[in-house]
Amino acid sequence: MSERGTRRRQPADMAPEEARKKAKEICFDLLAARPRTKDELRQALRRKGFDEETRETLLGKLDEAGLVDDAAFAESWVRSRHHHQGLARRALVTELKRKGVDGAIAEQAVGEVDRDAEEERARDLVRKRLRTMNGIDEQTAIRRLLGMLGRKGYPQGLAYTVIKDELREAGSAPTLLDDVAPD
Repeated sequence: MSERGTRRRQPADMAPEEARKKAKEICFDLLAARPRTKDELRQALRRKGFDEETRETLLGKLDEAGLVDDAAFAESWVRSRHHHQGLARRALVTELKRKGVDGAIAEQAVGEVDRDAEEERARDLVRKRLRTMNGIDEQTAIRRLLGMLGRKGYPQGLAYTVIKDELREAGSAPTLLDDVAPD
């Protein structure tokens, strides 16, 4: 029930043309907030009760009009999340797949982040975190840094190498990592 006590009309109760119009409004509202994948729009329309024919017809039209492009979405998502959140390639692929982007498209988009860029971003994250870790013992610092990089999807070998180098650069001799060989 809405605030006025009237029941909202469900898509099944609407005439086909009215249902298409309402579905289009919903998609435009979602796209106005941020770019979306086809699957995100499909799920939103499904939750609102629109039938498969209405959903797929509308998504096809949005695709033809260039308003929904999973490849462009993936490229934009990768740039933003790698730069702002510091996510590694593995985490980015996982997020894109969760958003309904095809695995091949996700891999292609993540290909823009090369190994050097990924390593440099990991170093930035470790340096920033090290500034807040005054007075913490080496083992705790290493555990926290490894956990942070692991949650962001960085490979273990890269994480060990970066942490070891950055601890040395910060003036600490990371004795605990000396015997660990990166993978």
